Amino acid sequence: MELKNGLGDQAIQDVIRTYPEIGDILNNFEIGCVTCKVGICLLKDVVSIHGLSKDDEAKIEQQINTYLTSKGE
Repeated sequence: MELKNGLGDQAIQDVIRTYPEIGDILNNFEIGCVTCKVGICLLKDVVSIHGLSKDDEAKIEQQINTYLTSKGE
């Protein structure tokens, strides 16, 4: 998973704090990290451990990168 700005290597709680809309993207794929109280998993690991299809992983990657581009990142 290649996410802009090295976002995949950041803790999910930090990602969602900075970019709450990414939480919405993950929720659309039934990845419920928004409510997790620990939040130390890396974004790239969060996506990979949920056993999604390669197609869904690619969709998440594309949606996150498109969102970041729209924010000027």
